[in-house]
Amino acid sequence: MVRFTRAELEAFRDEEVPDLLGPPDGPSLRLLFVGINPGLWTAAVKTHFSHPGNRFYPALYRAGITTYELSRTDGVRDADREHLIERGVGITNLVRRATVRASELSRDELQAGGARLLELVAQRRPRVVAIAGITAYRDAFGERTAAAGRQPDRIGGPFGDSALWVVPNPSGLNAHETVDSLAAAYRAAAAEAGVV
Repeated sequence: MVRFTRAELEAFRDEEVPDLLGPPDGPSLRLLFVGINPGLWTAAVKTHFSHPGNRFYPALYRAGITTYELSRTDGVRDADREHLIERGVGITNLVRRATVRASELSRDELQAGGARLLELVAQRRPRVVAIAGITAYRDAFGERTAAAGRQPDRIGGPFGDSALWVVPNPSGLNAHETVDSLAAAYRAAAAEAGVV
């Protein structure tokens, strides 16, 4: 496993991680996971949710979304990216810039990220959008009373034909979630997307 010093990681502050979406004419995007923003480790290895303490990839495997657990701390391999794309899974973030913690983001940044996400969803038309983090969702979209889980249908609403789920954040800082509880939430969204 690659290791970074704190100073080495700090050099990646404000860097961006490209979306994992696949080509527009490739396999259809069925399930789009949306993180809050990249952490510094993620920015360093250019792989979403890659910090060693993050439970995203173990939860994907346990949920049946991937057929094997992707090794991510050194950055996923091209074959792993292809596996996700072939399964119809994409990954993006509300805010593109890397920070140590999501709490460093302003509400304005999250709202601008929400607007960018709506544009992306309109272009790529995933079956399901799964936003990882209830507080970020509330801030980005002004839904102060939203609860985790499947959001009400919005016929003609901002997400168009895409179903919207708010799922738990897989960060190791989210201590009240486990790989099993994350997997259950992710599997529910993936089932609606037709991934599992």
